[in-house]
Amino acid sequence: MWKRRWKIWTVDKPAAFGDLLWGVLVVQFAAFLDRLTLRQVIAFIPVLILGLAYAHSIPIPPELMLVGDLLAYIDIYSALFLLGVLSRVTTVLFIVKQAARDAVRLAMILRGGLQRMDLRHRRESGTKSRQRLARRAKTDDDRRAVIHGLAWA
Repeated sequence: MWKRRWKIWTVDKPAAFGDLLWGVLVVQFAAFLDRLTLRQVIAFIPVLILGLAYAHSIPIPPELMLVGDLLAYIDIYSALFLLGVLSRVTTVLFIVKQAARDAVRLAMILRGGLQRMDLRHRRESGTKSRQRLARRAKTDDDRRAVIHGLAWA
């Protein structure tokens, strides 16, 4: 019975206490550091300054109070900057969406034009080709060439 108690109090209890310390000081602390963000650290600095000032009963210089205000202003500025960036991103996405829509529309128009322009079947030799836009004068005198759809001033 004494050997069993001796083993419990000299081996098992210190090992359990060591496991508890390992869980709290290493595992849980690592999980806390994973969740910690830079914003939370910056927001905690003024609290730390105030805590140190009250713990030591020393007056806080105005510079330290301005540091706390500056950190608060940086937080507000970062929020406004984030909103500005998001509005620019939405504008860029809107422009990209319009360009993609126009590119698809142009591709559809080109595809339709290529389907109408069937190059596999040539015209028959007996058909009359299109009327030419510019003709030469039939006589050798100095008349002007006739161009359809153009008015001479």
